[in-house]
This record gives sequence, structure tokens and C-alpha cells, in this order.
Amino acid sequence: MALAELIEQTRTALAANPGAGAATFRTTSRLVGVTEVANTARGHTFTADEPPSLGGSDAAANPVEYVLGALGSCQAITFRVWSEALGIPFDEVEVRVEGDLDVRGFFGVDDTVPAGCGEIRVRARLRGSASPERYAELHAAVEEHCPVQDMLTGVTIKSELELR
Repeated sequence: MALAELIEQTRTALAANPGAGAATFRTTSRLVGVTEVANTARGHTFTADEPPSLGGSDAAANPVEYVLGALGSCQAITFRVWSEALGIPFDEVEVRVEGDLDVRGFFGVDDTVPAGCGEIRVRARLRGSASPERYAELHAAVEEHCPVQDMLTGVTIKSELELR
């Protein structure tokens, strides 16, 4: 089935039954080394670690890099989905994401410094034959509908501790 057909079928089904749109995503993360973490999601596994400057062995990207990569990946996928939905073709998309983080917040050196990124910058590069106006329309749709971007700008996190 073509992506455009899948999108249309899904939109039609969700319009008829809005409750069918609810989904829960889960991951499990387990510390397996000094800073190395084994993660699972729907049967997929991936590792996170820190560079030596932060006490790790650099076995994998660190969690901040995964968040930035998740944003870039989600934007690229959202470009694909909305290009199909809006009929705006492109030949190539590349999304570069950068985040500025001051580790003084993570290490508790200065409690006025946030532990996370103070700013995240996203630069999407499209190549294709549509007009700049159409690509601006596509970009606006991506900005409005990218789930990871939405999560990074307004999600409530509820955290609890379970002792065994």
C-alpha cells in the first residue's frame, strides 16, 4: 500500500472513531555499566552511554544525542507524511539538530543552570522541484504536527520511585 493511501485510510478511520487514535509507547532502560544503559522498545534494543569526559566508555550516543536524533528523525518522517498529505513532493530531506547544554546543571555546580538544553536548533534541508511557497507550507505543517517537537515544548512528566 502506498503511503498516501495509508495516510488517507488512517485519517478516515480516525475521523470515524477518534478513540482509535490513542496509543501508549513504552521503553525500558537498565543501567548495565558505569554509565552504559540497555534500552528496549517494542522488541528493539539500543544502547546509550556517555563519552569519557562524562565518565562513560563512549559505547554509544548519549541520551541527549538520542533526544536530538529523535527530534530530527521525527521531523524527517513528518516531512514525508505531510508531503504526501499535501501533495508537495521532494527528492531529499536532511534534518540537522543542535542543542546547547551546560553540564554545570547536570553536576549541580550551579542550580540556576538548567540540566537540559537551553536552546535546540533545527535546520531542515529539502531538495525538490516545488516552489519555495509550497515548501514553506510543508515546513509549517511539520512544525505543527511533529510529535517529538510537541513533546519537547509542552509535555507534563509524572515521575515516581518504586523501591524493590
